[in-house]
Amino acid sequence: MSAEPLLALRGIRKHFGGVVALDGVDFDLRAGEIHALLGENGAGKSTLIKILGGIHAPDAGEISVAGERATIRDVGEAEWLGIRLIHQELSLAPNLSVAENIFLGREPVRFGLLDRRRIFAQAEALRDELGLREIGDVRARVSGLSVAQQQLVEIARALSVKARVLILDEPTASLSAGETDALFVKLRRLREAGTGIIYISHRLEELARLADRVTVLRDGRSIGTQDAAQLDTRELIRWMVGRELKDHYPRPPHRPREVALAVRDLRGPGVKGVSFELRYGEILGLAGLVGAGRTELARVLFGLERMTGGEVRVDGQSFAPRSPGEALAAGVALVPEDRKRQGLVMTNSVGYNLALPWTREWLRGPLVNRARRSEIIASAVRGFAIKTTGPEQPVAALSGGNQQKIVVAKWMEHPPKVLILDEPTRGVDVGARDEMFALLHRLIEGGMAILLISSDLPEVMGLSHRLALYRDGRIVREAASPDITAEEVMATLTASATTFP
Repeated sequence: MSAEPLLALRGIRKHFGGVVALDGVDFDLRAGEIHALLGENGAGKSTLIKILGGIHAPDAGEISVAGERATIRDVGEAEWLGIRLIHQELSLAPNLSVAENIFLGREPVRFGLLDRRRIFAQAEALRDELGLREIGDVRARVSGLSVAQQQLVEIARALSVKARVLILDEPTASLSAGETDALFVKLRRLREAGTGIIYISHRLEELARLADRVTVLRDGRSIGTQDAAQLDTRELIRWMVGRELKDHYPRPPHRPREVALAVRDLRGPGVKGVSFELRYGEILGLAGLVGAGRTELARVLFGLERMTGGEVRVDGQSFAPRSPGEALAAGVALVPEDRKRQGLVMTNSVGYNLALPWTREWLRGPLVNRARRSEIIASAVRGFAIKTTGPEQPVAALSGGNQQKIVVAKWMEHPPKVLILDEPTRGVDVGARDEMFALLHRLIEGGMAILLISSDLPEVMGLSHRLALYRDGRIVREAASPDITAEEVMATLTASATTFP
């Protein structure tokens, strides 16, 4: 491993509106090194690698590649510098072959047509040169490959242009233990060939097996770098969490009543035997890392995915929804993690979105009860202090905080018994977060049962009365929120062997 940095970042800053994503980050990568980048969700890891990949431009700071000052204005310039980014969400074309995906945009042609013999031969040669035989037949469609094989196709595509820097974002999130082992063998081989690798993962147990150095980001800042040979897991966890909760996330008074939602051995897509109880007047926080399967649990409970086993009861009544409509009829509502794609009709108005769930109350065939529709809209706007110029204002014109209020308010004309909140403060500013917290207080004081899913560890710990720690599609531990530390939570979620007194 060279002591001279292959890649160096100094004082990198990035703002998105009033939100500071990166605040003077320093980071370096050597040739022939695997450098792990750690941090909680929202720490700035994704923003940093997107700057390196040419997706975002930094507001300030300096980037050097092989000792030369570099400006990365787009993906093409990043690739020209030898920087290749492999996202957690794979970007392959499933209807094309392995070979066509590897050379997409750079296909060999003959007489103006794709030279299939040549592209297959080149893909086979590259596969064998890189030792990626697990990819299999380069003529096969990508749609027929396993996730692990698709991950290797992404690596082959990145290295088909001799990448000097390879960035992998949570590459093992969807892999089995055996597939992870095979990937690590390939990454070590690339390291030995001189490739610099930035490896993002929440799984601390992987670092001792793979990384040479580890850097932790927190709140958009570089907290520290540690050689993996001297890996101190306790210190890393404290670097990652390192914040006082105290009054930043005021927990509502805990006055639990009877059981609202009882789940026993629930199974479904991504859900592997989950059991818990949630009472009226209580917030149960579901804490987990990216890829743990928390959203999959929410989708099963709301009828977006079919439950394949187990038992669920709402208010003591059997509950197995086949659609969101059946879930709503039973008293279960979901605020999804992506409000723009899953929670709102962005091409329509504020009023349209607020009135949509209650169409049966104001629409009878061709007849519209305009008074009832207006009453529903006005009640939501008034009750949730939604800042809008009127019901006909496009919902896309509202701030993120007001959009999020609409996603919650639209269910409240007839309040549900159980409200599932999936990342309720994602993408909203500090003021809007405070308003959302106040709203949770109000709903809990009214007796609602809330299942809170959040990647923000201080948030989910600070607001919840009880915590369910979720890993690999299962709840692995439950505890009263005041009785568990952030270090214990992170150690459990990362499957760390670290113990705390």
